[in-house]
Amino acid sequence: MSSKSFFVEDDAEQSNKLARKAKESPFMLIGIAGFIAAGAIGAYKYRHRGTMSTSVFLMQLRVAAQGTVVGCLTLGLGYQMVKEYIFDKQPKEKH
Repeated sequence: MSSKSFFVEDDAEQSNKLARKAKESPFMLIGIAGFIAAGAIGAYKYRHRGTMSTSVFLMQLRVAAQGTVVGCLTLGLGYQMVKEYIFDKQPKEKH
């Protein structure tokens, strides 16, 4: 067995994996950016929430985050369908 840890990967291998995933699924990067933006905006708004209770604020933030995820999933699914059925005019083989 190798002395190299199973969980440790090279930086080059990690960046190649990220580049490959980004090419296969461009909405993954949009989702990651949305996650970071929602966290930053949520942290800022939490500090300036006024008299709103923490539980109400967190419930509203959760609903906004879930709406963002559903929107990204819908856009990603639509993109994949358009890419596969409209832009790809090659006939598919039937099994």
